[in-house]
Amino acid sequence: MPYSKLSEVLSKKLKDMQDRGALKGKEMVVCGIKAAKDGQGPRFLIEGFGEREFLRMNSNSYLGMSFRDEIIKSEESAALEFGTGPGAVRFISGTYRPHIELEKKLAEFHGREAAMIFSSAYATMLGTLASLVDGETIIISDELNHNCIINGIRLSRPKLKELYKHLNMQELEAKLKDNIGKGKRVLVITDGIFSMRGDFAPLDIISQIAKKYDAEYEEGVITLVDDSHGVGAFGKTGRGTEEYTNAKGIDIIVATLGKALGVNGGYVTTSSTIINYLRETSPLYIYSNPITISEASAAIKSLELLNSKRGLELLEKLRMLTRRFEKGLIDLGYEVIQSEHPVVPLMVRDTKKTSDLVSFLIENNILATGLNYPVVPKGDEEIRFQVNADHTEKDIDYALGILKRFREKK
Repeated sequence: MPYSKLSEVLSKKLKDMQDRGALKGKEMVVCGIKAAKDGQGPRFLIEGFGEREFLRMNSNSYLGMSFRDEIIKSEESAALEFGTGPGAVRFISGTYRPHIELEKKLAEFHGREAAMIFSSAYATMLGTLASLVDGETIIISDELNHNCIINGIRLSRPKLKELYKHLNMQELEAKLKDNIGKGKRVLVITDGIFSMRGDFAPLDIISQIAKKYDAEYEEGVITLVDDSHGVGAFGKTGRGTEEYTNAKGIDIIVATLGKALGVNGGYVTTSSTIINYLRETSPLYIYSNPITISEASAAIKSLELLNSKRGLELLEKLRMLTRRFEKGLIDLGYEVIQSEHPVVPLMVRDTKKTSDLVSFLIENNILATGLNYPVVPKGDEEIRFQVNADHTEKDIDYALGILKRFREKK
């Protein structure tokens, strides 16, 4: 076969990944969902596990929006009206009324002038950086930022790239001070919520530092936050890390429709001038189809629900369940990184023990994500649990009971 030599090379690379512990391996396939009943949340059927019902504690669907009847009906009705796909990119004939309405509602939700949607949050970050970074741009980035930011920086080719130690505001300020005169524009980039750890960036302090040095650069200091895990899951009204830290002066927010909002796609929200420029220049927007019209309609309904009394109730339930789970883990003697965010990392700090605990959880019908070296630094191995609003107290107590049994069997 013409690709036999390439297959041999790639097989060796896969073997090397396996030896390093970096191979993700076979994906678990969800083949059915059992609705919530008897005081427990939804249960998931996994291919190869027969009729065993799994409690899913590794989902980004923090508010359980994807199972809500009104959101499903909104998606269904839009598909009946407009069809299953947009049929074109936005600037040809792929822009539909729900796309425009969603962008308007997202901008209003974040208190910004404008917003634009992409096919995913990953594409949003790459497409935004590709347009806003030029040969005179300096990027200063938290060392634990998400892969989309790392690759966005690589692809955008800034004049200089600087990393500051995780959440180290003194080092961030030092980088801004040291680079005066070396470029015209600075982009300070951070995750809002760091998805491996559940901790958050102090956006209030970051915005103050950026403002302090803005006049030192000809084209200013711009703050850009990826708050994909924050929006809909953090802050009193679900407006994310900006709301939680009461930050003033964050210039650009990138986020997703595919986590707490329960649908699909990503977006950026900022000033109307920047959005207009991105529409004209961002390759991942110009040359890719948008999300479907039905997805846009479902996202509108999710956003309306989040922005209602019911949304506040879901957020309070999410916080309550997160507190219950964290306290339970601490009472059992486990180490966690505490935060109000529903990502709850159980720090194991050993590769074999992490793998053993993941296997034990699966044996007991719980899905959680084990993070081992080299995905995380050696010594930071963990189980990442994610609490959802469609979990129940019974679910949380069941998971804690299984984790208690694991400690007792050691």
